[in-house]
This record gives sequence, structure tokens and C-alpha cells, in this order.
Amino acid sequence: MFRPYTVFVGSRYSGAQRGSRLSSFLSRTAIAGLVLGVGLLITVLSVMNGFEREMRERILGLVPHVSLYPGPAATPWQAMLPEVEAVSGVRGAAPLIQLSGMLVRNTDVATVLLFGIDPAREAALTVMPDYVDEGALTRLANERDAVILGAPLAAVLGVSVGDRITAVVPEANSQRLEPRIERLEIVGLLRSQTELDETLALINLTTAQRLGKVPDDGVALRVMADDLFAAPALATTLWQRWQGGYGVADWTRSQGNLYSAIELSKRLVGMMLAIVIAVAAFNVVSALVLVVNDKQGDIAILRTQGATRGDILRIFLVQGFLVGVIGTLLGVLFGVGLSLVVTELVAGVERLFGIQFLQSDVYPVSYLPADLRASDVLRVAGTALGVSALAALYPAWRAGRVEPARALRHE
Repeated sequence: MFRPYTVFVGSRYSGAQRGSRLSSFLSRTAIAGLVLGVGLLITVLSVMNGFEREMRERILGLVPHVSLYPGPAATPWQAMLPEVEAVSGVRGAAPLIQLSGMLVRNTDVATVLLFGIDPAREAALTVMPDYVDEGALTRLANERDAVILGAPLAAVLGVSVGDRITAVVPEANSQRLEPRIERLEIVGLLRSQTELDETLALINLTTAQRLGKVPDDGVALRVMADDLFAAPALATTLWQRWQGGYGVADWTRSQGNLYSAIELSKRLVGMMLAIVIAVAAFNVVSALVLVVNDKQGDIAILRTQGATRGDILRIFLVQGFLVGVIGTLLGVLFGVGLSLVVTELVAGVERLFGIQFLQSDVYPVSYLPADLRASDVLRVAGTALGVSALAALYPAWRAGRVEPARALRHE
């Protein structure tokens, strides 16, 4: 099959077994640099995408998108609920009581955020059923003394399903601080593998009203939006409609900094690893410059046989392009493969050595997530190819400037 001799010679210089050992070694070194740069960039972007996905689907799937806190002119939540659900952009709403307190088991004490919920509405509105023991929400709905604890919180207290614990909620009056005490039975554990597991306990709405002495018009509403990122606008709409009766807050106030930090980290890490690709491109420049010096005799011979400066230019552009293509393709394969197994790989290392790389009290989740996206792969591959092609321009131009007579004089 016919192919231009410039392509043939350029491909030989890119790493053919029978060529100069120096040119082959340098080409393979440049390829290895691209493989590492492209592969690591794809993997890190996948991990950052994974953190973003878990933040969106787990944490923001459990906490309210918008919260309506009752004010002086609030109405009973039973009457308020259908009005809120009729607002455009609202996917659903459910009653919520938040109580701060302590859980006590013998001598073990832990601070806790008690969520009084309607289990049936939570099951239909949030991702809660995905992370609690089967049947736990049903028992929570039917038993007034039931509680669901975050699994890490249960571990701190040394309790499990079936054990009983004491909930203590402070109540201030004009004279002194009087705690309200309730004995609760653990009917299930919450395993969302997020920071919420560290401090969250779920109780029945009726139990929370009794424990906190909260009347029906003192119950807050948690609102889930059709569009997560439209929550601030939805909060403004709800506030304008019920200002004076309810205070409004959206998830960007409680979790927005964390989400922004993940987005910023993704950009910064992407920029840093893009520099790795740039360094690999400089390796391509260095390799091709040394190959040009090594091949000056070959260039001179080609010129004496009729090759033009443009032919020599194209030979080394072909070499640089092939180095970029091979390095990018191998890097994509390496990055995609590593992204697909990195979660299991890190989990296996943790089990093998008995360590925990990510703690949910520090990081949003307690494991390393990954979310491989085709758009990231294409963007990284395109960038690597483009940079490699640009990196080949100077050495190719330098090769085209070689004078045959001067090169042959030193052979």
C-alpha cells in the first residue's frame, strides 16, 4: 500500500526497533510522560466528579433544598403543606423538626441533631430509604419511641439495632434549664457514608413534638426543588409569599461552601495536572531536538537525494504527531482503566492495611468515589494532542534548516 516516504521515515523515527537507540529511547520517554500526564489527569477529574456527584445525590438528597422555619404568624403545617407543594418549582415538601441534644448510653455521651420526620413522606421525597435498614422507616412511623442513628454515631455510643438509649434535649424557661428526657429504641442505622452519619438521629415527628414541646404551627417544612440549583430562586419566591410567617433558608447556606470548595478543587487540580501534560510536551520538544541532532546525517542524505525543506519538516511533524497520538491513546486507556477501578482499589488497600484514608468528619464522604465522564476524556485527549502537535513545530522547523554540506562535513 502506497504511503508518502515522509510518513514512513517519521514513523521509523518514532520508535522503530531498527532505528537509532537514542531516538527510540527519547521517543519512548516522551510517550511515557504523556501516558502518565493524560492518565492521571483523567483519573483525578473522575474522582473530583465523584465527589461532586456524591455531594449532589447523597448529602443534598438527604438535607432540605429549602427550609421554611415558622415565625410568629405561622400556620399549622398540615394546612401549610399543600400550599407550598402547589408553588411552581417545588417537587414536594415534608414536615421537619430539628432538635439539638445529647444521646446517652451508660457512660458514653454524644451530641446529636435530632430530626423529627414523617417517615412516609421522607421515603417518597428523599433518598433516605436507600441508606437505612430495611423496615426501619416503617417501624419509625409506627413506634413512638423508635430512633434511627447514623452508623458512626452508633459506633461511638457502642450500640446497635435493638438497644435502648436516652435522648436529652434542653428546655429553657425563665427560671432555669430543664432537660427533657426520652428513652428510645434503635430500630435501624443510617449508612449514607457522609458527614451526616456522624451527628444525625431520626425520630418520629410526634415524638419530636412531644420531646421539644413543639406545636403544629411550630413545625418547619423541608422543601425539595425540581432543580437543585434553582433552590436559591425558589427560596426567594417562598419568602416573598410568606414573609412574616416563615423564615427561609436554602442548601447553599449550609452546604454551599462545601460544594464550591469541591468545584474549586476540581479546577485547581485540573490546572495542576494540565501543567503535567505541558511538561510532557516539553519532553517531546527535547526528544525531537535531540533526534534532529542525532539524525543530521540522515537529513543531509535525504536532502542530497532531492528532499525539500518541507519534506524534512513533515518527517519530524509526523514523528511528533505519532508520539502524541501513541502517548495520548495509551494515557486514555490507562486513565479510563484506573478511573473504573480506583474506588475498589482504594477500598481494598484500606481493608488490607486496616486504615481509612477518608474520614466523613473531614471529607464529604468516607470513601473515594469516581465518576468517569466522556466529555472529560475527550477534552483531555484533545488538549494532549494539540499540545503535542504544537511541541513538534520547533524541532521540525529546526530540522528543515539543516544544511546538507555542513552536516556531512561532520559525519
